[in-house]
Amino acid sequence: MSRRPRAERAARMAPLAVLPVFLKLKGRRVIVAGGSEAAVWKAELLAAAGADVAVLADEPCPAMLDLVAAPPAGSIALHHRAWTPADLAGAAFAIGAFEEDEAAGAFAAAARAAGVPVNVIDKPAFCDVQFGGIVNRSPLVIGISTDGAAPVFGQAVRARIEALLPQGFSRWAEAARRWRRRVQSLDLPFQARRRFWELFSERAMATPEAMPPACLAISLEQGAREIGAARTGRIVLVGAGPGDPELLTMRAVRALQSADVIVHDDLVPPAVLDVARREAERISAGKRGRGPSCRQEDINDLVIRLAAEGKHVVRLKAGDPMIFGRAGEEIAAAEARGIPVEVVPGISAAQGAAASLKLSLTHRDHARRLQYVTAHGRDGRLPRDLSWPALTDPAASTIVYMPGATWHELAAGLIETGMSGATPAIAVANATRPDEVRIHGTIADLAGRLAARAWSGPLLILYGQAFGAAPQDDIAAALSAVPTPV
Repeated sequence: MSRRPRAERAARMAPLAVLPVFLKLKGRRVIVAGGSEAAVWKAELLAAAGADVAVLADEPCPAMLDLVAAPPAGSIALHHRAWTPADLAGAAFAIGAFEEDEAAGAFAAAARAAGVPVNVIDKPAFCDVQFGGIVNRSPLVIGISTDGAAPVFGQAVRARIEALLPQGFSRWAEAARRWRRRVQSLDLPFQARRRFWELFSERAMATPEAMPPACLAISLEQGAREIGAARTGRIVLVGAGPGDPELLTMRAVRALQSADVIVHDDLVPPAVLDVARREAERISAGKRGRGPSCRQEDINDLVIRLAAEGKHVVRLKAGDPMIFGRAGEEIAAAEARGIPVEVVPGISAAQGAAASLKLSLTHRDHARRLQYVTAHGRDGRLPRDLSWPALTDPAASTIVYMPGATWHELAAGLIETGMSGATPAIAVANATRPDEVRIHGTIADLAGRLAARAWSGPLLILYGQAFGAAPQDDIAAALSAVPTPV
């Protein structure tokens, strides 16, 4: 049986504890009521955003006096008095620093009555707006919030992003701001304009600490014009890896986040698709080893048609597209129509399973070579042209792809050809995913163990002497990784 590719909606936004927004405060009046140490940081932050900050405090602390005397940015004016409701009229934002809930509640109520968003420091019950962690590569700014649930965790996330995000990105973001109006003024179609910014981003990622040269805008503009003149899209074959989204390559992530359309196999899990650009159309190609699937010819025609319409098409395949992924057929079909194709390799299912098992595929005491073989031919049966001498080589590690329906026949052939039935064999379903299942055995008894055990999803079987040292468990990998409570 076969079915046709079908379009899907992108997953709806999961519930948010807070709505992340960015306030434009340049030249706008902001009120800070209170002169404590806690108020100092908020006043400085507001001034850095370009606000005209009015601090209202009877007894400002020394740090506040120092800040007002020499603000590092913006404008801060100190008024030696308590706040009044009249101060809030026309303000863009109001922040209060109060010890007592009664005073905090009065300030919050007055701000809301004046239509002003309010934050009361360290008193979330009185806040319309909360401050999160900030990673500053202005004009690139990243905000981090845990909705007050775990501030230390939020700080740890901020530290991780700080370590990963080069300081030079601020220069690239500033260059983007300078060039944006010029790009918008060019007579370029939408696809070409977006390609300009894709090329810009690729250059920034590759050389984050370099100063963006002025001539780069001309070079990128020419590249974008060529895209616009061609009026033909492009196809990128992307390896989704075995299922864990953290195993996607950076190049795969960039492709997913710039795609117009993603044509994906059923074996690609939702967690990987969640990485993609939300506006991208998602189309399931329905490729499964056991069950109704889309015909390869229909998939080829769909991908080529979409690219011919000028779209950036990502053909997303589980594992690595060049390993039993029919990539050769899709590349040949696209190139025959003159459509450019790029390939982004992925972590193969075999690599993912071996890493999860913590077993070397090429252990020098047991394996002299590594071989991948498919147990699923064009007709869905065990291929008739397998090399049995190679498959029974005791010095090889063998990875069998798509063995779910034919392993019993393959195992019988191995034993009949002379391989020891005691040779270690491991079945791994959903390698690297939270629901990973491992079933240990030998080539003689693994078929029975598979039949007795409930499993679903993509399956690999690894056999050879290199796999004899695997821990004898068959629980989900996620459970085996959970630390024991103390």
